[in-house]
Amino acid sequence: MHIQISNSDGVPVYRQIVNQVKYLAASGVLSVGQELPPIRVLAEQLLVTPNTVVKAYAFLEAEGVVTKRRGSGTFVADLQSPLKRQEQRKILTERADALLVEALQLGFSLEEVQELLIHRQAALVKRLPKSARKGHADVG
Repeated sequence: MHIQISNSDGVPVYRQIVNQVKYLAASGVLSVGQELPPIRVLAEQLLVTPNTVVKAYAFLEAEGVVTKRRGSGTFVADLQSPLKRQEQRKILTERADALLVEALQLGFSLEEVQELLIHRQAALVKRLPKSARKGHADVG
């Protein structure tokens, strides 16, 4: 599990761990039932106190992202639930916001961004195998 901690962005370290584990789980990098590193191991890897990892794991458990098995460890929960979809939507929203901000900073209008996305969607759908196109309207 690859987590990067930044001491310069103002986000508490435990929250950075929570956010990154949620992203890794929602994106499928971490699979259901996969064991997370033990608290002490992750703390050593990230150069943080074990209490920081304990706090992060507690938040993740409270949000249903992980489950703790006494004596066995902490495992990725089955995210085939509204939580997974909600987390995926949150990730997508953050990326869409970043795209829009960058596009506006580059001088593009919202209409130009929308047009670009429609064309990119059409190009992507054309590259998909026919069996994977179900539910994708032909656009462009």
